[in-house]
Amino acid sequence: MTEPGDHGDLGGPAGSTRRMPTVDQDGGGTHTPGPGTPADHDRVPTLEQGGGRAGRFWSARRIPAALLALVLLGAAGLLLYDIAAVRAGHPAMQWRRSLADGLADRQLDDVAVLIGAGVAALIGLWLLLLALTPGLRDLLPMRRDRAGVRAGLDRTAAALVLRDRAVRVPGVQSVRVRMGRRKAKVRALSHFRELDDVRGDLNSVLTTAVRELGLAKPPGLSVQVHRPAKKG
Repeated sequence: MTEPGDHGDLGGPAGSTRRMPTVDQDGGGTHTPGPGTPADHDRVPTLEQGGGRAGRFWSARRIPAALLALVLLGAAGLLLYDIAAVRAGHPAMQWRRSLADGLADRQLDDVAVLIGAGVAALIGLWLLLLALTPGLRDLLPMRRDRAGVRAGLDRTAAALVLRDRAVRVPGVQSVRVRMGRRKAKVRALSHFRELDDVRGDLNSVLTTAVRELGLAKPPGLSVQVHRPAKKG
């Protein structure tokens, strides 16, 4: 707290703030951080302190997992019911007798067998692809400067930021940005100034904008500048 007569003295130049005394966790005393001593909340942990690697976000894959679980549950339940019915003295279901007879009669090079095997293989490869890939391609991971904190930036939002920066460059009439995970493609129309000058300014402005996005892997830039098409 400050005394009534101390409102003009904040321990620094006008508009600056003074750090308040903090309580020691060990001894219970108080101390006031000096001008060159950062407060605890200002210290940014390094990767060795638990910042961690900024990997991609993994999708939960709830819909494919739920569909597969329902199909397997239904098939297993139907098969178990039929087996229990046979053990109880009832005849097997017609579909199981037909399936057993058909599999006993058909050869391995039969067209229906090959088609069924191909469909099963494609479904298996699709499920393996879903299990081994992160998904969420529209979410770009950001740098992990603090331990225990992960953040991501939507690619559409990142493209809007680059577009807003690009339209402020003198000579730019319109901009279209396609934001990928590895490259940002910028297409601009310039209605005055030399195209090389506009392209240079765009490269400088957008390079700074990409760096300020705070992405873990900043994408490369591809900038093209053209004149608007002549009417008539």
